[in-house]
Formats: sequence, C-alpha cells, structure tokens
Amino acid sequence: MRRVVIGLIVIIAIVAGLACFSRDRLGEIVFNRAVEANYGKDATAGLPDGLHVILCGTGSPLPDPDRSGPCTLVLAGKQLFLVDAGSGAGRRIGEIGVPLGRVDATLLTHFHSDHIDGLGEVLMLRWAASGRKQPMPVYGPQGVERVVSGFDTAYTADYGYRIAHHGADIMPRSGAGARALTINSVADPLPVYNRGGVKISAFRVKHDPVEPALGYRFEYKGRSVVISGDTAPTSTVVRACNGCDVLVHEVLNPAMVGRISESAAARGDRRIAKIMSDIPGYHSSPVAVAGIARTGKARMLVFTHIVPRMPSRLLHPYFLRGVAKAYPGKVVMGEDGMQISLPAGSDRIEQADLL
Repeated sequence: MRRVVIGLIVIIAIVAGLACFSRDRLGEIVFNRAVEANYGKDATAGLPDGLHVILCGTGSPLPDPDRSGPCTLVLAGKQLFLVDAGSGAGRRIGEIGVPLGRVDATLLTHFHSDHIDGLGEVLMLRWAASGRKQPMPVYGPQGVERVVSGFDTAYTADYGYRIAHHGADIMPRSGAGARALTINSVADPLPVYNRGGVKISAFRVKHDPVEPALGYRFEYKGRSVVISGDTAPTSTVVRACNGCDVLVHEVLNPAMVGRISESAAARGDRRIAKIMSDIPGYHSSPVAVAGIARTGKARMLVFTHIVPRMPSRLLHPYFLRGVAKAYPGKVVMGEDGMQISLPAGSDRIEQADLL
C-alpha cells in the first residue's frame, strides 16, 4: 500500500510539473506569436487614398474608463495630423495601432487642461518612435508658445536621460519636443496649412471665457471634415461646414448634466452643483448640434467630447432625444477607435472600429 501511495504521489508530481511546464511553454508561444503579429502594426496601412478620421479620444474632463481625453487623428493622403491631445492620447493611439512617429503636426483647439494634458506623452512617444530630427509642429491660438514652452521645460531632464541611455543617434536632441506655430486672430475660416494637396483652415468658435478657441476644417481631394473644438452653438461652425462630408462636433446633454447638478446640491455639494450648472453655457446640446449640421448641410454628424459619461449604450436614445427631428442625416455617437473614411474620387462615407 505504501508503494502505491508513493507511486501516486510521484505520478501527481510529474503531472503537475508537466502542467506547469505546459502553461509556461504555452505562454511563451503565445507571446512570441503576438510579437510577430503586432510588431510594426499600422492600422492605416492599406487605407485608400482619401481623408480618414480616427477618434482616439471622445471623452471629457469627467472620468470615463472607456474614453480617453479629446483627441482626433486626421489622415489626408500620406499626411497625419492630430487635433488636441487629451489625457491618455498617446497610449490610446498606440492601442488603436497608429504609429505616433507618423504624426506630422498637432493642432490645438484651445488650452483647457483636458485638451492638452496628454501632449507631453504624445511628444515623447513620437520622438522615441520616429527618430525625427525636427520637433513636432504644434499649431494653436495665441498662447500656444507658452504651452509648448511649458511642456519642453517639464521634459528637459527626461530628454537628457533618454539621450544618455540610448544615444544621440537613436534619440536626436533636435527632434525632441515641439515647435509652436501661432494662429493669429480669426474672423472667418483662415488657411493655416496648404501642402501636398491638404488644406487646413481654422475658424473661431464660442467657448467664453476661453479666448480664443478654434475649430478646424480639413480638405483633401474633394473630401472635407470639420472638427468643432469646444463651443456653444455658433454660426461659424455652420459656415466652416458648408456642405462638409463629416462634422465632428462636441456635445453635452444639459438635462443629464442638470440632473447631476441637482443631485450634488441635494447632498450639500455646492461646489460641484455650481460647476455642473455652469458648463452647459459653453457647450452645445445634441439638438443644437443637429441644427448646425442641418443648416451647414453636413452629410454625417459625429458626436465627440461626450458629456456626461455614457456607461451604457442603453442611454443613447435618451441622450439623443430630439436629434432625429432636427437633422435628417446619419448621426453617430463617437467611440474611441472609431474610423470614418472618405475615399478620394467618390462620395462614400465608410465606418469601421479599430478597437
């Protein structure tokens, strides 16, 4: 009997050892295959020539585990642009599978923290990934030079650490950080970029007391996209759209935010109640944006910078109440990783999810 027991123990030990070895070996195989399959991945590879929008951040300052801070990629032909760089922008772009080293320029709409607090990470990851010898051009309204200078100052020590560690040939100091390009006072859409068939125009929006605040229109081979930036309803977005293929517009549901304010007040939190009662005044409601899209003759309306948080799609019909009556076109609740493609030489609008 004792021999039988010892034999069983030995068999169990062998089986357990093999099981552990198998799990270890299995993990190694899975990891190696994942590296081979994903290294160098570029989600934009194979896209047809045209204008493509990738939502890399559709959130707001309110915490939302499913949405990064405001961040939109625009691919026009071979040129890649980033509009705003909110919290988690760099990592979300990587998760989507777009190499940050490909970003040719960043355009900031304004300087609220939720639109710029991911910029340092974006600049660092772009530098590390590309080996570019010129810093990132960062366009923005008056004051952009102070923002860029602040990030460069904050990251100066880090630049030195990485150059010392990896070598100046891998991390050239001349390519670190950003170069500010100020967009001066804008009354009507003002061309700020015209290169390689890509035209970008800036226009002023209404986000008082934030002044100035901008939106951007992208044009390439007969296709067009307008990105509103943060704004109360304003005719400048209508004029900038002017028959655009896609209008990407910020949105806030005042009834939902009002309910949060009421709940905060009922619990004695006067500060949050006041903040929540203030913010609808410099944002746009779903129905108001729908009216802008209709008047501007946008072919598709995409909501971003969504306030409040949408923990479930079951809330979307309530959030969008009245929108269908105000705008006859297609309406999309933006999600991180959503791609909208406008192939050149056609009138198609194609949608895909990259996450």
